[in-house]
Formats: sequence, C-alpha cells, structure tokens
Amino acid sequence: MKPHHLILLLALLLSSCHYREEEATLYEVGDNFELCVDSLALQGSQPLHNLPVDTLCEQPCVRRGNPLVVAETIVIPEDSVDSIWVKLARDQYTMGWVHERDFLESVVPDDPISLFIHIFSKCHLWLFGVLFAISMAVFLWQRLARKRHHVFFFRDILSPYPTFLLITLAASALLYASIQHYVPETWLFYYYHPTLNPFGLPPVLSLFLCSVWVLLILALATLSEVFRLLPTAEAVLYLFSLLAPAVLCYLISTLVAVSPAVGYIFFALFALTLFLRYYRHSRPRFLCGACGKRLRELGKCPYCGAENR
Repeated sequence: MKPHHLILLLALLLSSCHYREEEATLYEVGDNFELCVDSLALQGSQPLHNLPVDTLCEQPCVRRGNPLVVAETIVIPEDSVDSIWVKLARDQYTMGWVHERDFLESVVPDDPISLFIHIFSKCHLWLFGVLFAISMAVFLWQRLARKRHHVFFFRDILSPYPTFLLITLAASALLYASIQHYVPETWLFYYYHPTLNPFGLPPVLSLFLCSVWVLLILALATLSEVFRLLPTAEAVLYLFSLLAPAVLCYLISTLVAVSPAVGYIFFALFALTLFLRYYRHSRPRFLCGACGKRLRELGKCPYCGAENR
C-alpha cells in the first residue's frame, strides 16, 4: 500500500471507530422526516410475529412533501423482507407501518442541511453541465470578439484568491469523494445527523467541514477582490470564466469513485498547475508609485497611467 493511501485510510478508520456504536441509530423515535417520493402506502394494522402481512387492512397513503414523524419501531425476525418495521405518523389521523428499507428510501430528514444534500445529489449533474456550457460560451465569445477582458488562468487578475478558491474547492471534492468511497456509513450517519460545527466529529468529517468554511470565506474574498480590481461588467465575465475550472473540481470526485489513485494524482496535478500559473504570471511583483495598485512589471500603470521605473 502506498504511503498516501495509508495516511488516508488511517484517518478514515478513526472516523469509522467514532461512529461504530451509532451505526444502527440513524434515526430515533420522534425524529422528523419529509417524504421525497410521489407516494408511500402504509399498513394500518401493526405487523405481528409469525403472521403474514395483512394486505386487506386499511392502507393509509402519504404524498410527496408530507411531514412524517417516527412514532414507533419493532423487530420481527421472521419477516423475510425486512425484520425492522417503522410506524410513521403524518398527523393523529394518518399513521401506519412500513418496512425500514422502504422508509429510508422514501424520506429525507427534516433538516436544511439534509435537504440541501438530497437536492444537490439529485441535480448536480445538469447543474454542472449548465455552468460549464456558460463558461465555455463566454470564453469563446471573448475570443471571437477579440476582447481583452480578464479571464482566469489565461489573462488573470493580480490576486491569489481565485487560485486558492479553486484549489480549496478541489480539496473539498477530494475529501467528499474519499469519504463516500472508503466509509460511506460515516457520511450516511452525518446525513441523518447533520451539523455545521466541525468540532466533535471524526477527523475526516471535521477536515471536510473546515474546508467548506474556508471555501465560503475564500468565495466572499474572491467576489470582493474581483469587483474591486475590475469594472462591474468585466468582473461578471471574469467570474463566469471561473465556472469551467470549478466543474473540473467535480471530476475529482468522479475519478475517486472509479480509481482513488487517479483521483489523487489528478488533484495534485490540478493544484500544482494552478499554483505555478499564479506564481509565474499572476503574482504581483511591484506597486505603482502613484496609485498604489499592484503591477506585474514596471512601466506604465494600466490604472492611472503613471510611469514606474
């Protein structure tokens, strides 16, 4: 096993140990959920040991978006489909029983973080496709129209924030994909018990949440810096040019799912390329003596027109 694999597996094993006693408690009596499928039929009568499911009894039905609460759970070892039954209640008049497997496949926890994870997992493919198409369209328009606008990587601004934003985004994608690949039960438990506090969690989840917070801070810093350095219209076009490399960060998660080694190598090359590009071409080396703006090289200042020698 390679050294970087060993280090990652050690961190993931630590997170697995943290949740070992809680794997069977994804939910508890009194937890709230929301139905995310079109409908779910419930069995009105309580299932009993050694008796077949009563298909002739009343079967209340709940619809998409209905709030549900776990009222009770029982275990029937004789059940060949699923030994765990869950009693769900929409209100005091509509309640019934369902297999735990059908229950977990049909609901999403009634928490904003869980709802966001559920929606994002359903629509991220077409969302990234649209963002990539917009970025490419803007880039081609600038090339065909021979516009001299600032474009990320090719004609970048003198700021480190866009570069570090994308490197952090790629690192977050790598961490997320690694959790999903090596210890999916850790992410599953987080899905049912979400939090934005990175403390008190397994190391790999704490690291992931810290990367998300750093990502949000860098995103705000990037927006502020871009609109400070560029006119509004050009700043918007520059931000659009960030969309294509941001979609490349998503490829890291798909590569890790196929081959972890390829995903880690891709991340290393991606981060190294962005850093070297910034160091060689976008790192400011001088300050204008008149206006104080950062300059790549001495000469006429593009902001105030003063000569710097």
